[in-house]
Amino acid sequence: MARFHGPVGKVSRRLGIGITEKGTRILQKRPFPPGQHGPTSRRRQVSDYGLQLLEKQKVKYIYGVLERQFRRTFEQASRRSGVTGEYLLSLLERRLDNVVYRLGLATTRAQARQLVTHGHIIVDGRKTNIPSYTVKVGQAIAVRPESRRRAYFKNLVDSGELNKYRAPDWLRLSPAELSGSIVSLPRREDAEGGINEQLIVEFYSR
Repeated sequence: MARFHGPVGKVSRRLGIGITEKGTRILQKRPFPPGQHGPTSRRRQVSDYGLQLLEKQKVKYIYGVLERQFRRTFEQASRRSGVTGEYLLSLLERRLDNVVYRLGLATTRAQARQLVTHGHIIVDGRKTNIPSYTVKVGQAIAVRPESRRRAYFKNLVDSGELNKYRAPDWLRLSPAELSGSIVSLPRREDAEGGINEQLIVEFYSR
């Protein structure tokens, strides 16, 4: 299954936002665009189209979605009544890999995606290995019983890390059971910060 394998540090510096935790750390150390001129380089004036494109790229990288899938997600959001940009972010937040990450079952979205594709996650009791699966309100997400014996999940329980973790309000987490559920749709403020979703709507509306 296709996903981004490129340099997250360089991409984070180009976009001006950490697309992963590693990207954030690199950006804090080197808060300037990549290139031979380094910290002396200046960001060029960007056109409206360029700003829209950068915003789309930023959100794609943050949520780990490639272009074709991102466009399909946008088209799905645009068919709904209401604010298209907000529903786009709601769909991205409800991707199975992102829900696994938000529940604290993985430390990064990339790790969450791997847990899903390797078959460690079940939705309503059924093994689901599709990271882009959209989880609905009321559905239960859990680590597969056979997978709970693995060292990673045993350590997650034994260390007590999940007991200290605070899941977003739209999710309910059961640390001892390595499970959770969606209790409501994520709100706009539940998505990643620093996103101007209206620019993405304008990009696809050209």
